[in-house]
Amino acid sequence: MNETVKVACVQAEPVILDRAATIDKLAGLAAEAAQGGAKLALFPEAFIPVYPSSRWARHLTHWDGNAKQIFGRLAQQSLQIPGPDVDRIAAAALAEGIWLAVGANELDGGTVYNVLLLFSPEGELVLHHRKLMPTNHERLVWGLGDGKGLETVKTPIGTIGGLICWENLMPLARFALYESGLEIYLAPTADDSDDWHVSMQHIARESRAYVLSCCVFQRASSFPPDVQLAEGAELVGRGGSAILAPDGSYLAGPLWEEEGILFAELDPARTAAAFQGAPLPAVIDHDAPHRLRRRREKVRPVLPVVAAMIDQS
Repeated sequence: MNETVKVACVQAEPVILDRAATIDKLAGLAAEAAQGGAKLALFPEAFIPVYPSSRWARHLTHWDGNAKQIFGRLAQQSLQIPGPDVDRIAAAALAEGIWLAVGANELDGGTVYNVLLLFSPEGELVLHHRKLMPTNHERLVWGLGDGKGLETVKTPIGTIGGLICWENLMPLARFALYESGLEIYLAPTADDSDDWHVSMQHIARESRAYVLSCCVFQRASSFPPDVQLAEGAELVGRGGSAILAPDGSYLAGPLWEEEGILFAELDPARTAAAFQGAPLPAVIDHDAPHRLRRRREKVRPVLPVVAAMIDQS
């Protein structure tokens, strides 16, 4: 990062389970962020076409009702990468001349994945990261990710990388990003708790990077009538997006219980100053005798055991 850059967290609600309409909304909000001076805009976890909340996922555990049909609808409305819908997102980044980071559901080979996508101002998909380990109820919906996208991207506005929601609590996943000289840390999430912000402040201080945490905002009344939710409050996801400095202080937010765009200016001088006390090379010893190896290649889903036994019989 060589000069101050303005960034944005876009806390918005998707057009739930409508991929095309959600991408339309994304394009409009990307334009609004760019008009506000942002060179980078981050959207929430699984923004396209929706984050499958725990109140919804409880119904996916039942064989009765329309659980299978609703899961199928999520799969059908997920992105296929590459594909024409991804091209539309890329076109929005190109049209606004902005780095565009988007959380989405991806369908590949019958499995749905939780992904973080980063598009360049030239309209190129430069980062495709699948969430390593779905957590809690998410295992009813998403497959396991791999290490292919566990990397950073060097850009004119700084070195960018990110992790999705609770994989930010995985120390080795974080350090896989730190070793590349991370400067802008993306953390799209559905965790709308106060405790989440404790983690974000720690990660900002640990990484000596700027942290953008963009959280899911959802209202129960925005779900289609045929998508059954468990009893609860109108706010399914209350937001809490924020932008933090390398010392863990807030530059913008948290933004609670409403849609909105947060803006902040990232000054490279603050990143440089954060390394004064304990520079990362003192923590990450590249000459250590014991090394960790990361598998960065894309991993295909393994056939279920029963299917494999049938094939071999």
